[in-house]
Amino acid sequence: MILINKISVQHLKGDIFGGLTAAVIALPLALAFGVSSGAGAIAGVYGAIFVGFFAALFGGTATQISGPTGPMSVVMALVFTQLIASHPDTGLVLAFTCVILAGLFQILFGLLKLGKYFVMVPYPVISGFMTGIGIIIILLQISPLLGNAGDSNALAALTNIPNAFNQQNTFATVLGVITLLIMIYWPEKWTKIIPAPLFALITLTIISSTFFTQQGISVIGEIPTGFPSLLMPSLSLDTLYQVSYFAFLLAVLGAIDSLLTSMVADTLTETHHNSDKELIGQGIANTIAGFFGALPGAGATMRTAINIRAGGKTALSGIIHSITLLIVILWAGDYAQYIPHTVLAGMLIKVGLDIIDWRFIFQIKKVGLFSASLMLLVLLLTVFVDLITAVLVGMFIANLVTLDRLTHIQLDNITFKRGDELLSEISSEMTSNKANIALTDDIQNNLSKSLANTLLLEIDGPVSFAVSRELSRRFTENLAFTTLVIDLSSAKLIGTTTALMITDLIERTKIKNKKVLVITGTEKTNQSLKKLSLETLLDKKYQFDNREQALQTLI
Repeated sequence: MILINKISVQHLKGDIFGGLTAAVIALPLALAFGVSSGAGAIAGVYGAIFVGFFAALFGGTATQISGPTGPMSVVMALVFTQLIASHPDTGLVLAFTCVILAGLFQILFGLLKLGKYFVMVPYPVISGFMTGIGIIIILLQISPLLGNAGDSNALAALTNIPNAFNQQNTFATVLGVITLLIMIYWPEKWTKIIPAPLFALITLTIISSTFFTQQGISVIGEIPTGFPSLLMPSLSLDTLYQVSYFAFLLAVLGAIDSLLTSMVADTLTETHHNSDKELIGQGIANTIAGFFGALPGAGATMRTAINIRAGGKTALSGIIHSITLLIVILWAGDYAQYIPHTVLAGMLIKVGLDIIDWRFIFQIKKVGLFSASLMLLVLLLTVFVDLITAVLVGMFIANLVTLDRLTHIQLDNITFKRGDELLSEISSEMTSNKANIALTDDIQNNLSKSLANTLLLEIDGPVSFAVSRELSRRFTENLAFTTLVIDLSSAKLIGTTTALMITDLIERTKIKNKKVLVITGTEKTNQSLKKLSLETLLDKKYQFDNREQALQTLI
């Protein structure tokens, strides 16, 4: 794997235009995410700069634009709130230590080649998770939209809605609502001239700072200028669990967010990203961002799509996007202090609305009761408990149901045959020359006598641990035999639990002094049974490579 992406100027014009357009979209959103997370506007902008630059340089999706996103800012708000509350003196440093550690986790995910597993999350879980995050963003921005201070969590924001309306600043509310309307109804054709977020940010900031200076509208205020200082991480045994928990949450969420965006980019560009390289790139980017006190980020779907549509083709577009943001914040950063919080809140409510999976919601009657219930459960857990619990519970339930469905499918691969049914099948094989044994009358009679007391257990196809209990139950219902033939020649995959169950059946049969023949078939099946000491359980003369060899002992 080549770590650093090759910077090509083959598509220079498209990359420049794509990067500049993405930067125009990213700036107001980065400011908004920084404020909403509690880290400050400048942390959001430098998050877009560092994550955008290094994810483009090291990532596995050429056209991806990375930076602070709605889901990541929601988690960072939780991180800041809890760590500063429990560690007032060191909470800020601990929060960015979480970011550094999250980046290291993502690098580890990539090195372990776990990328493909992050997109295997069932769709109802992703839908509920993302919709829950969208609702959290909306709830947290209602108070700022109305000109009030923000709330610490979604539940507090929900219960505080009546008070927020009672104490609203009318002038701030008007600005916030206008921002939201601009974000929703901005014509697509105008986006090529000036995107809605930038227009709303500039226009309404000018209006607020010109006409409403005496109306008590809350603004960002003075932000630090210049390049950020290096921040050294802090970690002790007392804080290890809490920091690791939040770091893992950020890492997993960032991985899912980024790889889902990578899949969108694949669709738009008709290319294929490298999931593991993307995780390594995102991890490097977030680690560096943490060292400079910047917000963590992930692949941003809207910014990536805009970059592609504007002509971005290579990683150079992401690098140009970051350099543009750096130039703007160093040159015009002083003007950001006049931006009203309500304008940023209006933008974020639109972000929250976009994150909600409306397609799933509108089709909820068609997706089935289980999928709809699972989506709703994950949504509620995301909003009212926490994100990790939501994903873990959703995955657990989804996997149990999937396992149950697979069990019923795999049980069709397991058959018990005896007597006339078994004789008919073997006679048919011999007649059609599948077995190189001539079917004479004597052989027919011998087979009839032998098979009258023979039970054939045939496994055809893959079987997993989930079927082992049912296999044992079915065996118990067929105990009237003197010879057990276990045919594994068509078994494509036998899990350890099933292999253990088979050896258990052999032991149970031998204890009753009954004969056991095993047709092992494939090398993989042989290896699975050898690991469980089949040779010590059953003499080699009772083990066969194919059914023909086993038939010879029954004639």
